[in-house]
Parts: sequence; C-alpha cells; structure tokens
Amino acid sequence: MALVKNNLVTAGLSGKLGNMLVFRTVGDKTVVSTAPQGSSEASLAQKATREKFQLAAIYGKAVNADPISKAVYEKAAYDKKISVYNVAVADFCQAPQIESVDLSHYAGNVNDYIITRVTDDFKVVSVETEIHQADGTLVEKGLAILQANGLDWKYTVTVSNTNTAGDKIIIKAFDLPGNETDVEKVV
Repeated sequence: MALVKNNLVTAGLSGKLGNMLVFRTVGDKTVVSTAPQGSSEASLAQKATREKFQLAAIYGKAVNADPISKAVYEKAAYDKKISVYNVAVADFCQAPQIESVDLSHYAGNVNDYIITRVTDDFKVVSVETEIHQADGTLVEKGLAILQANGLDWKYTVTVSNTNTAGDKIIIKAFDLPGNETDVEKVV
C-alpha cells in the first residue's frame, strides 16, 4: 500500500485502475493498493448468509408495506433512530435465545410447572413445551404463559406422568418473523 500526499496527478483520485490498482481518498491522502482478488465461487456459508439476508430483506419490505405490522416495529425504530425496515430485517436475522430451563418444579404431577427464560432482540411471541417419555412417547405439549417480568415463560403440566426418569423436555421459542430456537433437557 502506498500513501500519496500533495501530488497533482493522484490528488483526490478514487477508483480501480484495470485489475491491478485501487485508489481511494482517506482524509487528505490518496491511498493506492493492489486490487482485491475475490474467489470465483462463494462458499456454502456465504451462500447461506446471502440467502438469509435476501429473505430478511423480503420480510422487511413486507413489514413496511403492511400498516399493522409496521406499527408493531415503529416504536423500536423511533427509539433506535433507524427505519422500520432496518428493525424488521435485524429481527428476522436474530432468533430468540433460550437462556435457561428450570425443571426444579416438575415431578410429573398435574399443576407442576416448567419455567423457561427466553430473550430476543425484539419480541418473543410464543414458547411451546413438549414432554416426552424416555421411549419418545409424547406425554403432552402446549404453550407456556409469559410471566409479569417479561422474560420467563411458565408451562403448567396438565397430564400426570408417574415415571419421569429419562423424560425429555423440548422447549421451542418463536419470535415475530417466525424464527425458532429449540432446546432439549433430560429429566
């Protein structure tokens, strides 16, 4: 990389010269560097990221076009001083996070409960809890209820399950764009 100061020929020059040199202005200096050599084929990870961002852009445009959906994101956009579109795109790109699952109040009895703490960059819309016996048989599943603290979701057991050893508890959290995060705990 070369730095050029006060040169009448290159002062303020920017752009690419052939496939060899790139000129750009940084402050009062002109920087000359070799042109980047990109790979011809994108990796699988790059393709997946591009596809996800393309879907996020479609979601952002759909939110902007629908007055009801747009209203949901407007306060966050105003608070962050960015557009509704940008808030929606960011929400699409960030799935909810299941921070913890508290099984200490679950012993297989009706009215026992499971507490799950879930966060999201915008809003968690639902948390589903499934209880499976050790052999995979579904005991029950249903929606948890958001608690007053805005973080914890409480699932109250409705079916008696006398043998909980090896039971699998599957928690699924969903946000507004439909992103899903799953976690599995064994009793």
